[in-house]
Amino acid sequence: MDNGKPALLHIDSSPMGEGSVSRELTREFVERWRSAHPGGTVVSRDLAQTPVPVIDEQWILANLTPKESRTAEQEALLGFSTMLTRELLAADECVIGLPMHNWGPSSSFKLWVDQVVRFGETIVVTGEGPRGTLAATRVTVIVAAGRLYGPGSAEASNNFLVPWLRTFFANLGVTRLRVVLADGTVRLRYGQIGRAELLGPHLEVVRGLAAG
Repeated sequence: MDNGKPALLHIDSSPMGEGSVSRELTREFVERWRSAHPGGTVVSRDLAQTPVPVIDEQWILANLTPKESRTAEQEALLGFSTMLTRELLAADECVIGLPMHNWGPSSSFKLWVDQVVRFGETIVVTGEGPRGTLAATRVTVIVAAGRLYGPGSAEASNNFLVPWLRTFFANLGVTRLRVVLADGTVRLRYGQIGRAELLGPHLEVVRGLAAG
């Protein structure tokens, strides 16, 4: 940040409330990050509680219009997007809690993604083509999935979410992306594993990432 203090953007997108696995892990990350960065600032955005609009034709046209050529109406149309984009651009680090829904991201997170892909802001067009502007931002995404999707699992080839995340953030210029996969959470519902047993290893990983 401009004031010299590190800034963390904390995003949750699970609709499952306090029982959410991804939310518990992002909370732990934020707590450890605060301890490791005294004086740092945290901005929290709960996408499950924030009505993020679907982009439409007029939004797309406004986004594609160079900033110096936009009308007041176009700037107003992009206002909510501008707020979300500024939160992202102001952050030195970002932690995101993301459930896997139907082999992809939660709908609220996908809406956020569409709002922060902003030409002239998170993506600039150069003579060599589009380039992301978030090279200095470190991003940690904590993915919670019902089934087991890790390497060697029967569902590993159906893990479309992690490659999608890598593609998206790479196009925004992010070079330091860490993904934590907390999978097999459906076992909690059927009493096949205890919450502490499931979360224990992931909490240790998250603590290390937040302090690093």
